[in-house]
Amino acid sequence: MPVLTLSTDVQYFPGVGPKWAQLLNKLSISTVEDLLWYLPRDILDFSHVSSPKDLEPDRPQTVRGVVVDVDAKQLRNGRTLTAALIDCSEDYVRGLWFNQPWMRKKLWEGQPVLFSGKPKFQKGRWEFSHPEVQWLDEDDTESGGVILTRYRLTDGLKVNRLRQMIATGIEEVIDQISDPLPESFLERMKLPHLIAAIRSVHQPSSKDEYDLARRRMIFDDLFEFQLGVALRRRQWRARQNAIQFETTAKIDARIRRLFPFQFTDGQNKAVQDIAGDLRSGYAMHRLIQADVGAGKTVVAIYAMLLAVAHGAQAAIMAPTELLANQHWETLTSILSGSSIQGVLLTGSLTSKERKSALEDIANGKSQFIVGTQALIQKDVQFEKLGLVVIDEQHKFGVVQRAQFSTEQGPPPHVLVMTATPIPRTLCLTQFGDLDITLVKDLPQGRQPVVTSRLSSDIEKRKAWDFLKQKLKAGRQLYIVCSLVDSNSKIEAVSAEEIFLKMKASLPGFELGLVHGRMDRDERNATMNSFREKEIDVLVSTTVIEVGVDVPNATLMVILDAERFGLSQLHQLRGRIARGKHRGYCFLVSKSDSPESTARLAALEKSSDGFYVAEQDFELRGPGDILGTRQHGSLPLRFADFLRDEETLKRARDEAFLLVQSGEFDEPSFQELKTKVLNRFAQLMDLPRSG
Repeated sequence: MPVLTLSTDVQYFPGVGPKWAQLLNKLSISTVEDLLWYLPRDILDFSHVSSPKDLEPDRPQTVRGVVVDVDAKQLRNGRTLTAALIDCSEDYVRGLWFNQPWMRKKLWEGQPVLFSGKPKFQKGRWEFSHPEVQWLDEDDTESGGVILTRYRLTDGLKVNRLRQMIATGIEEVIDQISDPLPESFLERMKLPHLIAAIRSVHQPSSKDEYDLARRRMIFDDLFEFQLGVALRRRQWRARQNAIQFETTAKIDARIRRLFPFQFTDGQNKAVQDIAGDLRSGYAMHRLIQADVGAGKTVVAIYAMLLAVAHGAQAAIMAPTELLANQHWETLTSILSGSSIQGVLLTGSLTSKERKSALEDIANGKSQFIVGTQALIQKDVQFEKLGLVVIDEQHKFGVVQRAQFSTEQGPPPHVLVMTATPIPRTLCLTQFGDLDITLVKDLPQGRQPVVTSRLSSDIEKRKAWDFLKQKLKAGRQLYIVCSLVDSNSKIEAVSAEEIFLKMKASLPGFELGLVHGRMDRDERNATMNSFREKEIDVLVSTTVIEVGVDVPNATLMVILDAERFGLSQLHQLRGRIARGKHRGYCFLVSKSDSPESTARLAALEKSSDGFYVAEQDFELRGPGDILGTRQHGSLPLRFADFLRDEETLKRARDEAFLLVQSGEFDEPSFQELKTKVLNRFAQLMDLPRSG
């Protein structure tokens, strides 16, 4: 039998074999190391389970029983009451939930559960109001100890079988584990040794022991990620040969003269931060995080013109042609009386147009360049690229951001920006290598959008009457749908269906339709007609989410609003009230689920995009908010940004301190450094040598 190591294929491990290995592979367990690092999702602590006769009022306690009855009813005041009775062998205990009707579907007769909370003795029986519920499996018995670990499983794999495999792994190979953290660091951070942590997280003797072990594992996960971020930041900051652009009073006045308005305090602060970066001699690497309508594009144009004023080229890259065209129109309008020349580079150019554009970029004739990802193709050569602006940063990956800095010569300054406010914890992770500037205040005269959720027929009728009045007064309306055409598998109205319906129900008004499947020229023509007020009502999909600015459009209806994320809804309503008139956004939803209700309530409550982003993060997690799942840019093993925010902050502080002080380059951290580079070098565009 071959010697077992941490890298041994799990199928060759005692008691596993090909059959069980196939099931383990579904859980991303392919080696013995993966098996030992497969953390429990939670534990069942039977050490504090009380008998009903031993319960005390208003003190946290846990009881165990089997559900024997579940009931849900509507109360006179409109609230709902769900009640479940559990048999605890010697007596019955009841759990009560107000306004949580979905609990009725989660509890059924014969289901073993744990109820935890502060009980009260009511009408001859112990009751738990809104108890925490843990659903037990048939294998969840006290045999083998009072603390039972529970794992995420796959069909065909029982928890007892997985526990047995992990126990064998601990017995056979745990001594081969080397702790990459020095003893002095562990003592300072009050963390257990890695071997002790792995043993305790799978075989805890108490909840405190389990919590400490789990904290060590989560800290490692976040710490290694933050070290990668810190190394990337150090790598960027080491580029001291960046072109220096000084912001003189003369240049500042010449640029500001091009804008027919005064900058907001937030815009002035952003300009000040950028000016400091551009004269520092280091390549700028800054994120402008602005709320919808806060004027981030103005800041970007200021930075671009500052670079051009010093004889360099400036480029701005947008994720869609629609947004690229919007930036092009804005720039050419602002510079209409100037000698500054530019070019628009997108994938839809003809071969002749592209060739001409590439020549103008290469010989420096084009001083500003606007484009999509066509800007980072290999045949695009700049004469003297001084500044790159990447708009809607979250739609691009880290590697795409780095591609502007891989050419010969001084690295360009990089300014990334987004109108999708980013939750605090994501700023410490995905954007941790960037300096960050927030722009929150809106331009003078801009009013917040009044947002209302419509669920009843009466509310919908009143809203449509209101909208018709506003349309007659000269305002314009967006109607946003989640689907282009009808889909039998999805219960939602389509843009094409609504367009036909609205044409019949809104006589006297001109209607238009835009969606992503339309020919680009047709779509642009329709958008231009809406912008010129030749169209009163525009039925669309989310193609209008960014890059659309029609000041007279003050009305929006979003159908099947529960199908959209919070940040996306906030982006959509940001298309209205961009002029002097107040905006009104109506969210039409058929869903009464707690998740969708919470999302839409958050939008009704606040027009602050930063508040909305935090709520979205809590409800949906990081992956769905910024598309990070598709980029694979948050490859953490088991940390959760929301749950582990304090550990994340601590890990970040320690990681940046180690890297900035140079201590991370000392021999005592060599093993950890190798591990970090193996995990994150490719993702973060780091050299393997660190």
